[in-house]
Amino acid sequence: MISSVLEEKRRFKPTKQFLAGSQGPNEKALELIRKKAARNPEAFWKAQAQNLVWKKAPKKVLSGKAPHNTWFADGRINAAFNCIDVHLTTHRRNKAAIIWEGEPGDIRTITYLQLSIEVNRFAHALTKTLGVGKGDVVGIYMGMVPEAVIAMLACARIGATHNVVFGGFSGDSLRDRLNDSKAKVLITQDGVHRKGVATPLKAAIDSSLKEVPSLRHVVVLERTQQDAKMKMGRDVFWDQLVKGMDTHHEAEGFPSEHPLFILYTSGSTGKPKGILHTTGGYLTQAKYSANIVFDFQDRDLFFCTADIGWITGHTYVTYGPLLCGASIFLYEGAPTYPEADRFWRMIERHRITIFYTAPTAIRTFMRLGDEFPNRWDLNSLRLLGSVGEPINPEAWMWYSRTIGHERCPIVDTWWQTETGAILISPIPSATTLKPGTATRPLPGMDIDVVDKSGKSCKPNVGGLLVIKKPWPGMLRTIYGDEKRYIGAYWSEFPGSKKQAPFYFTGDGARKDKDGYFWIMGRVDDVVNISGHRLGTAEVESSLVAHPSVAEAAVVARPDEIKGSALVAFVVLRADVKPEYVAALPEILRAFVAKQIGPIAKPDEVRITGGLPKTRSGKIMRRLLREIVTSGVTTGDVTTLEDMTVLAALRQDDE
Repeated sequence: MISSVLEEKRRFKPTKQFLAGSQGPNEKALELIRKKAARNPEAFWKAQAQNLVWKKAPKKVLSGKAPHNTWFADGRINAAFNCIDVHLTTHRRNKAAIIWEGEPGDIRTITYLQLSIEVNRFAHALTKTLGVGKGDVVGIYMGMVPEAVIAMLACARIGATHNVVFGGFSGDSLRDRLNDSKAKVLITQDGVHRKGVATPLKAAIDSSLKEVPSLRHVVVLERTQQDAKMKMGRDVFWDQLVKGMDTHHEAEGFPSEHPLFILYTSGSTGKPKGILHTTGGYLTQAKYSANIVFDFQDRDLFFCTADIGWITGHTYVTYGPLLCGASIFLYEGAPTYPEADRFWRMIERHRITIFYTAPTAIRTFMRLGDEFPNRWDLNSLRLLGSVGEPINPEAWMWYSRTIGHERCPIVDTWWQTETGAILISPIPSATTLKPGTATRPLPGMDIDVVDKSGKSCKPNVGGLLVIKKPWPGMLRTIYGDEKRYIGAYWSEFPGSKKQAPFYFTGDGARKDKDGYFWIMGRVDDVVNISGHRLGTAEVESSLVAHPSVAEAAVVARPDEIKGSALVAFVVLRADVKPEYVAALPEILRAFVAKQIGPIAKPDEVRITGGLPKTRSGKIMRRLLREIVTSGVTTGDVTTLEDMTVLAALRQDDE
């Protein structure tokens, strides 16, 4: 079983100051909601779905058997209509939907009415000029600009499936994701502002786009005014495309199970997994979770620092807040540019009320010191959030004390790309907080910690985190790879005649005596780097592509800033010249950054004479992880083929 040594005795109840402005349930009311949801989950989710506006109201709730469930399958709905149009007949018509600040300091405010106009114009441009139809896949490869949100919503409005790729990934990574999804159109920009530099984006991917045969058109937003080489007949500038387009667009209702988006996440085989989410169930879970976790009030300005290319940027930058009629704050650039106080300066300037960021960022700000947040007035904040990985208790305490001034609850949230939305989190108006734990599942969720046989673990005994019953925001498949979908998520606990299969999250966890969940990290070879899940096999594949490398194994070691740091063990080809070896670690780090993106660059590259393998040739990464974390190896090594390799690795570590 998974062992745990973390013990936390500090407790924090919701502050009187927070409760005075909250409309959320108190502790007693929350328990009644939990019990009601547990007694009849389908009735609970039906009630949540009724908070959306359907073109055709569903009569069905949950259909099919896991892992092939559907939700509200006979209903018809439009995601963009629910994010925008429903607010246009209310007091929110002229309320800010998006407040955006560019890294150079330029600021834009877009009301719900203005957002409607821009989305409608772009929707017409996609259909009338570019020939995009329902079910077509549209790639989006952009920085954090309002047009990224507009593009997503325009796709949703016309029934196209968007595939957003993180703008920090390389051209090769973009190419692979566009090819896998058979994207018809790509939306990008000329360049991005990052740390004071206008970095070309379109020019960096042009050569890769030549290898995407399905691609018919490329739309280029002019952000940095850099020269962008445009291919005649394929490429068009955003402003030219939307010029003269009608500002009214009738939103069609699509089946609840119509694909809304594909989002790629790393997998242990090295090939990214295209997670497919559909419309009605995802929207239901997104709106429900956003409301109950963030306690949205009409006066709130919500700053989720996630990039649009990750699931958090989908559910809590775009869909969740806009479904709730909230105002969202977007920031284009680096959090420490031009100084390490950028976030705090923007919080004061814009009077941001809810701040949702990653533990990696929190630990970075801790290291930089209190001087930077102390420069600014953070009293507008009323709620803080954490996302991406478990937050260690001391970072939690610093966040509470220095940023929240001990008056703001912290919602430490657990969820995944695959789950679509937050599943485990405190409810800020009701939950007694413990630093380091995501507390309990949201009402309506059946989540547990089990042993390998599927039996519930006793309190404070580590096990495997599973979801026992379907939920509306669940992924429907891995795009184009149903076999992998079953194998990756449903094969660990396949079920029986009496028991439906469990969804295995891939995480280890424990529950304490109060039923609070403590997430203990991944149990496979997918690691969390700065809040982003990356497959070590994908990094290994990139390293082996270098002409000097024969073999590579990548593992993670704990890192106080990023959560995990990547360490690569590399075996060189025999023909590598000795005088070249000393320079190779930095060369290989740069090579990975170019192949995959800077986020996947190993923190350390170790050149070694061999890797520890079983007799069947499998690399024993467990031993490598032990070497980089403690310097010693424990446990069974009877399957190790060559003990001298292990001895050499230990010696290299000394």
